[in-house]
Amino acid sequence: MTAAVAGRGARRGEANVSADAAGAANRPQIAASRVENRLELALSGDWTLEMADALDALRGTVPDLEAGSGVETVSVDLGPLGRLDTTGAWIIKRKVDELTASGARVSFANAPRDSLELLKSVAFCAPDTEVERARVPLAIEIAERTGQATLRFLAEVTQLTGFFGLIVKRLWLLARRPSRLRLTSIQFHIEATGLNAIPIVALLSFLVGIVIAYQGALQLRQFGADIYTIDLLGFSILRELGPLVTAIIVAGRSGSAFAAQIGTMKVNEEVDAMRTMGLDVIEYLVIPRIVALMITLPLLVFMANLVAILGGAFVSRVALDIDFGTFLLRLRDSVDTVQLFVGLVKTPVFAFVIAMVGCYEGLKVGGSAQSVGEKTTNAVVESIFLVIVIDAGFSILFAFLGI
Repeated sequence: MTAAVAGRGARRGEANVSADAAGAANRPQIAASRVENRLELALSGDWTLEMADALDALRGTVPDLEAGSGVETVSVDLGPLGRLDTTGAWIIKRKVDELTASGARVSFANAPRDSLELLKSVAFCAPDTEVERARVPLAIEIAERTGQATLRFLAEVTQLTGFFGLIVKRLWLLARRPSRLRLTSIQFHIEATGLNAIPIVALLSFLVGIVIAYQGALQLRQFGADIYTIDLLGFSILRELGPLVTAIIVAGRSGSAFAAQIGTMKVNEEVDAMRTMGLDVIEYLVIPRIVALMITLPLLVFMANLVAILGGAFVSRVALDIDFGTFLLRLRDSVDTVQLFVGLVKTPVFAFVIAMVGCYEGLKVGGSAQSVGEKTTNAVVESIFLVIVIDAGFSILFAFLGI
């Protein structure tokens, strides 16, 4: 039994010696010889990824040729070459480029057809020089960029208009069948976009009221018209600043959240899974957010108006020595309820646009986290831009109607 074990051990040792001998025989080698102005290189062994360490050790085998070295031609003999893969072909190509750069003409001899094709493929995929872009005059480049931006803008407007039509169609179908409304989702988004937004909206509105009242008091005091600070505060807050500032805050807070939420679902392929199951993405993801924001934004604006006026009353008491009772009486006499409704009537439109743009950009997200960030930024910028444009349109309309 001992003899048998010893015999197996001896055979195992012989096998290891044979494997090492075979590996040594397949190691890549370069034989270099120079005859006058001709350099001959013979490549042997396996030039593969498995022999990467041995190939790296061959780096100094071929001497670097410099201009004026006297070598005019280099012949690379691939006849003794064993296996060749992309790694070996890339190393050969890199050395050939160095020899060519010294002024020598390089040619291959006894090259198998498959090895020669692989070398050609590697040389084609890695060009020696980069193609320099032709210089374009600055005026033409500006015109080109302007045209491209205009085309992108028109395409964006077209797609957003189509998305708007799709939402209106779904809302019409849901109005005919209210039971399909996802009330639980609407309730969740009312809490997320309304109740959770009260602290930040109240704080900023209070500060806006303080700023408007204080700046107005500084200017009107020069003419002895301190009391008109209350008129300025009431008109500016109720008609414009209250709805506009609140809409901008909500666009930055809730509009970006809509885009990020739906965009993340798009990256995780949850939107595709919903479509595969036959669920309507607009009905399940977009409509609840739009309805919820159209409910919460008017309420937030009403609360913001009250808090901003409270901030103005605080400044009036401190800077103008106008007590709270006098402030309320003057506010009631100078500003009627029409101004309040003029500001509130715009808010459902603002809410619709903010939610629509946020969902639209979220559905446009590609398959990367970078795309989520880009579309979220686009949602905030586009929604704020549209809110200001729509507010300007309402101002022109109300001026035309004499309201």
